[in-house]
Amino acid sequence: MKKLIALLVCLALCAPVTARADEAGQGSVLTAVEAKLSPLCKGAILIEQSTGEVLFEQNADEKMPIASVTKVMTLLLVCEAIDNGTLGLSDMVTVSDNAASMGGSQAYMEPGEQLSADEMLKAVVVSSCNDGAVALAEHIAGSEEGFVSLMNSRAAELGLSDICFVNPTGLDDDECHVLSARDVAVISRELLKHDVIRNYTTIWMDTIRNGAFGLSNTNKLIRFYNGATGLKTGSTSKAKYCLSASAKRDGMELIAVVLGADSSDNRFLSAKMLLDFGFANYAVYRPETEIPQSLNVLGGDKKTVTPKLSFEGILVEKTALPGMKCEVELPDELYAPIEEGAEIGRVVCRSGDDTVSETPIICTEGVRRLGFSDYLILLVKNLFLCG
Repeated sequence: MKKLIALLVCLALCAPVTARADEAGQGSVLTAVEAKLSPLCKGAILIEQSTGEVLFEQNADEKMPIASVTKVMTLLLVCEAIDNGTLGLSDMVTVSDNAASMGGSQAYMEPGEQLSADEMLKAVVVSSCNDGAVALAEHIAGSEEGFVSLMNSRAAELGLSDICFVNPTGLDDDECHVLSARDVAVISRELLKHDVIRNYTTIWMDTIRNGAFGLSNTNKLIRFYNGATGLKTGSTSKAKYCLSASAKRDGMELIAVVLGADSSDNRFLSAKMLLDFGFANYAVYRPETEIPQSLNVLGGDKKTVTPKLSFEGILVEKTALPGMKCEVELPDELYAPIEEGAEIGRVVCRSGDDTVSETPIICTEGVRRLGFSDYLILLVKNLFLCG
């Protein structure tokens, strides 16, 4: 019996730990080093920003309150409004009675007060001001309710159809308003695609109202962690201490989401632990790969087409970098017909004898194959020109 128990324990300890493929990334098999990581929180995930690949996860799919980390979605909609031109940083935003009534973290905005979108955004990002978040939400959507509807629609577009935002602040611990660490990672990754947000998330201390009101970043990693780029903290009695932390080193940006930590210190310690692990063990490999500007096409209504390679880079373990080589596999010429978006080649990256990734090269336009009538018309044209 003792031998049987010992065998069962051994099997349990030796069982592989895996990360499933999902919205945040492609998933991967966790190494023994990863399995030993123990973030001091209820749920956590670590992803690489450009590829979305998951490097570590712990209870990453359990839905739970996230407090002001909710504002990553609010900020995503604000940044999208800035980038599409519907909101200018110099636009004046008026504080409503509703916005001014917000509790929790705030800039003590008065009803009727006006601040530029730039200052509102700074207040929300740096000091998590709820009054500023609601003021921006109402300015963009006309009402807080309308903005919440936009939040839920955008979440569905990101593949997060099973979550339900009820406000743009995360101030209330509503039973419906819950997300998983993976959900937060997906939204955070999308937010970081907007460069404008880093102008605010990297601020340690600043002021608004012509220097009359001071702001201090609630994310202490901005000051104390090398390469920190953001992103958002949150805490309530029910959500406990939460954080979506991002940092960039050597061309690689990581996102560590920590939910349900028992203390603020453990929140930052857990994020630091995850980020340290990622930077120590992984890198994004971006080879200097060149493809031809055009390829000849035979038998089609177009003589050439333009190949396209969408290559963000490859996330690899640092131990694999010395042996990394990439080859372009592309024919000298193509034959019609060719559909737009069709794969016409690929870039294969290998480390030693192991294939690390295969990235498709696609055709940017469709090519129709010439038929008998087409050749007849060409013949007539040539005869006419020669005559």
